[in-house]
Amino acid sequence: QAQLVQSGGGLVQTGGSLNLSCLASGRFSSTYGMGWFRQAPGKEREFVAAISWTGSRTNYADSVKGRFTISRDNAKNTVYLQMNSLKPEDTAVYYCGRSRFSSGTTEPGTYDDWGQGTQVTVSS
Repeated sequence: QAQLVQSGGGLVQTGGSLNLSCLASGRFSSTYGMGWFRQAPGKEREFVAAISWTGSRTNYADSVKGRFTISRDNAKNTVYLQMNSLKPEDTAVYYCGRSRFSSGTTEPGTYDDWGQGTQVTVSS
């Protein structure tokens, strides 16, 4: 089982930026796709962004397309989520996950390992 440790997040004003990191360790192979999801209070976990194991393919939710960028550095076993032009509706706990497939997938049920979650709050 891989361990995923997240960092980043916090409080930012509307229009601001934040960067999330997800460091993998343990029984982790960089040949897996990785993704970011978020969960707001009272809502289900929703897909945000995913990236294939090579980093050549990315996928975004329509709500974040053009504002968020997912990337990875396999030499550092780290995945990043750069969030720009943040909106109050982006407020949620963000989770990184390791897909059981080499491509980045959009369904949370296809992820086997999760980070601890990090709070992102965007004030209006």
